[in-house]
Parts: sequence; C-alpha cells; structure tokens
Amino acid sequence: MAESKTKKTGSSTKGAVKTTRQQNAEKGFTASPTLASNLQLVLVDLLELAIQGKQAHWNVVGRNFRDTHRQLDEIIDDARAFSDTIAERMRALHAVPDGRSATIAKATSLPAFPAGEVSTTETIDLVTERLEVAVGTMRDVHDAVDEEDPTSADLLHAIIERLEQFAWMVSAENRSPAGR
Repeated sequence: MAESKTKKTGSSTKGAVKTTRQQNAEKGFTASPTLASNLQLVLVDLLELAIQGKQAHWNVVGRNFRDTHRQLDEIIDDARAFSDTIAERMRALHAVPDGRSATIAKATSLPAFPAGEVSTTETIDLVTERLEVAVGTMRDVHDAVDEEDPTSADLLHAIIERLEQFAWMVSAENRSPAGR
C-alpha cells in the first residue's frame, strides 16, 4: 500500500494538500508601519483636495468663472486618480488605506474650505494654498518613503510635479506681470 502524500497543516487532511491562510497570503515587500502611515497622510490630503475642489467648483462665482470651473475639474480628476494610485500602492504593500470621511476630517493637513459662494479671485488663492499644502505633506514624508520604498517615492514625484504645475497655473490667474 502506497503512502499518502498529503501535508498536514493543522487541519484534517484526507487525500488533499491543504494550506493555511498564512501560506496563501500574498508574498513580497510589506510596508513598515512608518511607510504605511506616511502614505496614509498623502492619501487623506489627496482625498480632501478632491472634496474641497468639488466644493470650490460648485460655489465659485465671478470673472473667469468658466475657466476656473473647468480648471477645478482637472484638479479634482487628478486628485481622485492620485488618491486611488496611493491607496492601491498601499494595498500592494499589504497596508490598509483608510479613506473614510471621519478619518479624512481628522487627519488632513488642508485647512477647511469656506462655505457658500466664493469669488473666483478668492477661490484661486484658496485652491493654490491647498495644492501647496498637499505638496508640502508629500515633501515632508518623501525622504522617509524613499529610504524604504523608492517605487512609492517615484509615485510621489509624479504627483508633486502635477500638483505644483496646477498651483502655478491656478495662481497665475491672480498675478500681474513682474516689474509692472
């Protein structure tokens, strides 16, 4: 009689190889608590940027309304896409992103956006500030992220580049030529 080639893993094994949940767990690089926390800070600011961008989009009034309204859509779309990229990167590193509204409200570094209608001029200043704050969060965590996971740092590079470009383009609306 031939011997059964089953592997016992703590449960009954009758004729089949069983594996535990741990054995079925994904393999690969796992984020440290610090890396997960740093990516979470970026995530909440990107989610809040999208939410505040929508608030601005709905309530902006005044000169250049249409251009500002459309530009806000671009910022919102990119902030949403970037937040998804960061959250999915976290999951790829076995970290658990938290995008619940209570978490965002508690953890974001962005200042609150005013209620009601806001002039285009003020909206431009407010949105520029929020873009710069979100970039500031990414720059604050960048070196620690890069030290542990250069791939995640590369994502931050691309997001920083785009948000800084938005800040420049949005803020130019309220600027006058230098030296005039």
